[in-house]
Amino acid sequence: MQESVVVGADGIARCPWGDSPPEYRAYHDLEWGRPVGDEARIFEKLCLEGFQSGLSWLTILRKREAFRKAFRGFDPEIVAQFDERDVERLLSDAGIVRHRGKIEATIRNAGATVELRRGGGSLAVLLWQHEPKTPSVPSALSQLAAQTAESQALSGELRRAGFRFVGPTTVYAAMQSLGVVNDHFIDCEFRAEAERERTGFRRPS
Repeated sequence: MQESVVVGADGIARCPWGDSPPEYRAYHDLEWGRPVGDEARIFEKLCLEGFQSGLSWLTILRKREAFRKAFRGFDPEIVAQFDERDVERLLSDAGIVRHRGKIEATIRNAGATVELRRGGGSLAVLLWQHEPKTPSVPSALSQLAAQTAESQALSGELRRAGFRFVGPTTVYAAMQSLGVVNDHFIDCEFRAEAERERTGFRRPS
């Protein structure tokens, strides 16, 4: 993969992973790095990043709508009530990644999200409490971190709260996607858009 930005056929400079295939381009241009405060979307992204472990993110993107249908829109209150019959249903669903450990972790993570709410907290607040104070300004792939001190701290807190498949690398990928960090390259034309959204974004509290 090219180290720096790629100028696509449309004349727009993007992060090198974000130019193609079409699913990556749409994800890069419209979603990645844009701040998210909605807890269901945060829960979904954490779970999907867990499912991605060992696979291509493109595989997950292409299956995302099937995941949403299978996991009832990733509503934590609903998913937390899933039982063994649901696990068997999901294991027979060819539209998703059929991995028992990851399916059971998603159900467990839903329960942990509900427990955070009952304790007066929220997954959204916990996520955004780990926003780095120093902005990331990468200009090449070699400058992108796989994990950071903040993702390590968040991973630890999530694990203590009962979450699974939330290692620091998985957590950092979610932080990048959810706009907790802006890791668009400095020369990527979508970096400024993401940063404008982040500047006007009201952090969950």
